[in-house]
Amino acid sequence: MNELSPVEWESICDGCAKCCLHKLEDEDTGDIFYTDVACQLLDENSCQCRDYENRFTQVPDCFKLTPENLGQQTWLPSTCAYRLLFERKPLPDWHPLLSGNSQSIHSSGISVRGKTVAEQTVQPDDMEERIISWIN
Repeated sequence: MNELSPVEWESICDGCAKCCLHKLEDEDTGDIFYTDVACQLLDENSCQCRDYENRFTQVPDCFKLTPENLGQQTWLPSTCAYRLLFERKPLPDWHPLLSGNSQSIHSSGISVRGKTVAEQTVQPDDMEERIISWIN
């Protein structure tokens, strides 16, 4: 993966947008819990960032996944294409690189489309109530 061009690296992303959901960490165990609260920049229909080029300026804690830091990201969902390739597992049939269809991630039900709320509508104290179990 270290030899991929930036365009090739980006093409691995299946577009599920699970990484764009707020996560909570249990301080005692280190366990990560996904919420259904989407980043302010996530277009909840397309599952794409509204300002990908400037996301780090607008959302300072936005995370940049790289070949160098991929192995340390235990929070990546089990369906994540980067994680699957890192673990030397095959990509599923719904992955756009295999299906040839960028919408296959949505039609398969794998993406967060239709399953999120905007972070602007959730109070910080209510985040624990937004924990979901449909991402593993």
